[in-house]
Amino acid sequence: MKTVALIPARCGSKSIPLKNIKQFCGRPLIYWNLQAIEMSSCIDEVYVATDCSEIEMVVKSFGFNKTKVYRRSAENAQDTSSTEAVMLEVIENLQLEDQANLVLVQATSPFTSHKDFDEAMALFEQQKADSLLTCVRTKRFYWNEDCQAINYNFTERPRRQDFKGLLMENGAFYINKVSSIRRDKNRLSGKIAIYEMAEYTATEIDEEDDWIIAEALMRKHRFEEKKTKIKPKLFLSDIDGVLTDAGMYYSENGDELKKFCTYDGKGFELLREAGIKTGVVTAEDRKLNQKRAEKLKLDFVYQGVKDKLTFVRELCKREGISLQEVAYIGDDYNDYDLLCEVGIAATPANSFPKIKQIPSIIHLEKRGGEGAVREFVEIILR
Repeated sequence: MKTVALIPARCGSKSIPLKNIKQFCGRPLIYWNLQAIEMSSCIDEVYVATDCSEIEMVVKSFGFNKTKVYRRSAENAQDTSSTEAVMLEVIENLQLEDQANLVLVQATSPFTSHKDFDEAMALFEQQKADSLLTCVRTKRFYWNEDCQAINYNFTERPRRQDFKGLLMENGAFYINKVSSIRRDKNRLSGKIAIYEMAEYTATEIDEEDDWIIAEALMRKHRFEEKKTKIKPKLFLSDIDGVLTDAGMYYSENGDELKKFCTYDGKGFELLREAGIKTGVVTAEDRKLNQKRAEKLKLDFVYQGVKDKLTFVRELCKREGISLQEVAYIGDDYNDYDLLCEVGIAATPANSFPKIKQIPSIIHLEKRGGEGAVREFVEIILR
């Protein structure tokens, strides 16, 4: 059964102009949900429904295989347009089959991971539900305007640890059958299941203050977790500025020389002993690099690679692994996209500021050519 995701993303945001593509933790906001969908095993394709050429251009620049852009009508891109109207427009114009699942995803909830999508879909099918929504559990006490407590007895105030609290919609995503949306014209209908997410995912980005809070939460809960939980199956490294000190040395005879560090060689040996495949990916093409790689007994040696992210994606497909199972160390602008995508990324002390600003990256103490790769290896194995 086909599962299609839909992300509405129009131009006309009043509070934060073009917020769907504003930089959030180093990437356009909409990127984070699209990345999670790309990694999800249950979603077959995703449509970004937009009326904006700028948003379309940014979305296409990600190069995600599952992602497509749908140009929504002007009628359904107004401040007063409902999300359901966009859903129905997409369903009819793309002629989605009745038995397909439609996952409505909100770009303003960037915390959703691929595991959330997969686990929610499993719950949806297990409970044989007609639709599903995501919620968080809140343990706050609520009152109405008539000064009546809604969810607790104030004369016997419960301790937080004994209070079950309430489930509150966090707006992250919704699942429903295409046939039900056609019939009921609503994102929810019939027997409804609830997928509970972590409390911090209740933060939606609608105002500038929300943005500041959400970025801090993203760094704390998503990036710090990513650094500690990833177990890579493939370790890749750049060469110049990482395995070397980025210097170019020449003898009196004009021979080109480079300085490598023996500590890094031991690091690759330790990775092999741990069953982790190793390799280098570099934009340069030098015999000197090939000789060093052969001495290091690497599994992969790729030189002259201009688009490292696309290249490593294809390598992962051949190896039957995901980018999340790759560790990469790089230092320069041509490493940026790959460092943003891999499961665990690191950069030497001598790297450029843009690389150091990648939210999830590990900042190493060693410089390139002075044992930075070995330091990264020790972190991974530890």
